[in-house]
Amino acid sequence: MDWSEIESPSLDDIRTLARTAFAGLPPKFRALAGEIVFMVQEFPDADVIEDMELESEFDILGLFQGADLAARSGAGASGGPTIVFLYRRPLLDYWTKNEETLGHLVRHVLIHE
Repeated sequence: MDWSEIESPSLDDIRTLARTAFAGLPPKFRALAGEIVFMVQEFPDADVIEDMELESEFDILGLFQGADLAARSGAGASGGPTIVFLYRRPLLDYWTKNEETLGHLVRHVLIHE
């Protein structure tokens, strides 16, 4: 097989895996989480790398942005979106070095975030 002809999963492929993983979670969990926007980027931006004190842009697979569950359920909860960032290149790098499927990895990162 000519490996140069194989395409890596795209940003849209990762986003689809995230949506599928979220849809497969228990209904109570999805209800608590509310609506989530999945943002897939090649790498974290420079601010994230600096704020998280990462040694490399490969040191993070995903990031949660938004109010936590306690803050969203209380009075005065902000109406801002809940965003889960998934970083494609770090995810693919981790995936190629481990035996789990990419879908399982995305699901794990999504739940963690």
